[in-house]
Amino acid sequence: MSSSTSNVSKAASLAFLQAFVVGLQKHLANQSFPVGTTTFTVPSLVQLLGSLIAAIQAVNAVQVQAKNAVANLKAVKASVSPVVSAVVRVVAAMFASDAAVLADFGLEPRKARAPLTTEQQAAAKAKAKATREARGTKGPKAKKAIKGNVTGVDITPITAPVAPEPATAQPAANASSAPNTGVSK
Repeated sequence: MSSSTSNVSKAASLAFLQAFVVGLQKHLANQSFPVGTTTFTVPSLVQLLGSLIAAIQAVNAVQVQAKNAVANLKAVKASVSPVVSAVVRVVAAMFASDAAVLADFGLEPRKARAPLTTEQQAAAKAKAKATREARGTKGPKAKKAIKGNVTGVDITPITAPVAPEPATAQPAANASSAPNTGVSK
């Protein structure tokens, strides 16, 4: 095992340490190893390596336990969240007019929608009209991709014309059989 084990997985380290202990006991049972100022016998090395093996195994066990706890949390949350959401909606509806009671539940009252100014209403109406005109008689998918452009709003809206789609070259056989509707299939 090299001095830098940062790129070695815990499983590989554990397997190496276990094999190393077996090799020490099998082939070098009566040997001693001087390391720095300390001399290690095989039984003392086995004990030292055993503590490292036990620490790795303890970390593995805790990580498996944590992974199981997270999976359990996700499962419980998936089954409880819809119930809590439904009850929150009911409580919010029951006490919608009483902010103090809602605060007891940790809820805030719904904010009233700010009324639109006359200019905003005119702009919204103009944009809706421009969008309807821009969509024309196209299919539902093509309609979703198109939005109307309102360039300015006085009292009466001024709309920008929508550029027509460029005509694509049709093969000679198909040109006479079907008109170009501008909708791709």
